[in-house]
Amino acid sequence: MSDNKHHEEAHTGPIKNPKQLLFAVIFSFVIPIFAIIGLVLYVTSDNKTAAGAVNPEKAIAERIQKVGMVEIRDANRPLRAGEEVYKGQCAACHATGAAGAPKLGDAAAWGPRIKTGFDALVQSALKGKNAMAPQGGGEFNDTEIARAVAYMANAGGATFAEPAVAVAPAAAAEAAPAATAAPAAAAAPVAAAPAAASANGENLYKQACQVCHGAGIAGAPKFGDKAAWAPRLAAGIDAVYANAVQGKGGMPARGGTQASDADLRAAVEYMAAAAK
Repeated sequence: MSDNKHHEEAHTGPIKNPKQLLFAVIFSFVIPIFAIIGLVLYVTSDNKTAAGAVNPEKAIAERIQKVGMVEIRDANRPLRAGEEVYKGQCAACHATGAAGAPKLGDAAAWGPRIKTGFDALVQSALKGKNAMAPQGGGEFNDTEIARAVAYMANAGGATFAEPAVAVAPAAAAEAAPAATAAPAAAAAPVAAAPAAASANGENLYKQACQVCHGAGIAGAPKFGDKAAWAPRLAAGIDAVYANAVQGKGGMPARGGTQASDADLRAAVEYMAAAAK
């Protein structure tokens, strides 16, 4: 009987259960296949085309493309007074109290704000606060915005002084010799400074109209909202422009700006075109 048992074991082989069979299959087939795939990938990796080799001009263009924009402004123009800046930039909301803006001359609304100090008010204007977009980097420089803040705050009970910019020493030095060498020139009429180029419709929209039309504040039709603009455009562009000139609802006359008729109409047409 013992001889029969040894005889059976000699013919069964090393695989005696399913687990051993599974291991045998893995080691015999799966591992060699992965080894072959890895070897093929290693051999063919040296033949891959380097990035940008197919279209070198495109690769160069992507590397040297601009990452920002530079805007050159006239730094020599006279700084505008606070009242002028208010009428050109701030009146759109502060004249009517739209979007929670404290109205010009409303001492009760300006009182708590004045207590925070002039610097805090200026920073809020430059960086933006609540529904008011940042005013820094717009048509007016930071000093002019600060002057507008002083003008509005003083109308509400403050006694802030409008910031002034001193004349640069170099400019003064250049002016003195000119006055000494040619005293008669003082009697000559002073040439008027060239007028600043009129802003186009998009610029005026961003400077004044976007405050309300960008978010649909005070019932203003949102920029690009075809459903809101449809009944207005149905009356014709002349009627829409007339509303902008005369004011309608929460919008003051001319949007609270001192823009020219041409620029105001351009802004109306710009918004209308976006809603068609």
